[in-house]
Amino acid sequence: MHKPTARFLLPVPEQPIPLYLDSAGFNEFQESISRPDGYPCYHWLQTVAGAGRIRMESNQYILPPQHGLLLLPGVPHRYEAVDTEWSTYYLTFDGAMVNEIANTIGLRFSSIYHWPEDSSFRTLLASVVENCSKNQDITGLDHSMDVYRFLIELKKHGKVDNQPSLHSLKERLLPLLQYLDSEYRDPDVEMSDMAHVMQLSSRQLNTLFRKAFGYTPYQYLISLRLLKAKQFLIMDRNLTVANISSMVGFREPSHFISTFRKSEGMTPEKFRAMHGSPGL
Repeated sequence: MHKPTARFLLPVPEQPIPLYLDSAGFNEFQESISRPDGYPCYHWLQTVAGAGRIRMESNQYILPPQHGLLLLPGVPHRYEAVDTEWSTYYLTFDGAMVNEIANTIGLRFSSIYHWPEDSSFRTLLASVVENCSKNQDITGLDHSMDVYRFLIELKKHGKVDNQPSLHSLKERLLPLLQYLDSEYRDPDVEMSDMAHVMQLSSRQLNTLFRKAFGYTPYQYLISLRLLKAKQFLIMDRNLTVANISSMVGFREPSHFISTFRKSEGMTPEKFRAMHGSPGL
């Protein structure tokens, strides 16, 4: 049995912040809505029970449980219950950097999302609505964290058009990540070795890895080597740059230095000097 309808309209923060929560709530009996001019903020609608019919940009969709709709500002839409009872959670949000943040994490289009029944995303909106009922946040900062958490969790668990979620992609790639974490020191690790670990072709692995992380497995390996190098530079000052270079999988110190400079904007020596002694 679901809790009764609860709706919260939040004040717009006086000082600009990257994200703010405009409204959130739970509708035990979702009413029909028609917005020919769209909604002025980002809008999320999630089915809890029953099902809704969504009409958006001349397309029609059904929104059953474990499904939600992300609408970008200004997108014309309408929705109504398919069954006699349709229960939903919703939230609307905006902010000084909302477009940049949404675009950066790949939420660029109005889309229908779905997620596994056992996903933690299933109860996220309930916690957001509960926070609204308990927290009189005049600054908007606490609710801003709720919005950011929602966006990250949607990116992590949400699937669009039967594409795998980021979470499932990363789980699938876990054997490769573990392999690279143990073999990054070996300068002979090649793309063919990585593909063999995953039992995929190099092209298939590249495609899968890009979907999960936005870059290739080899780029990930270089980033991992540089991360390990930075840890050595800071934690063991008796190690020379040449020592560290070979320890993290570079054949030549000159290649290591040029790669480090390109990534960090400074030489390994300058990076070490800038970070002082361990513990400081």
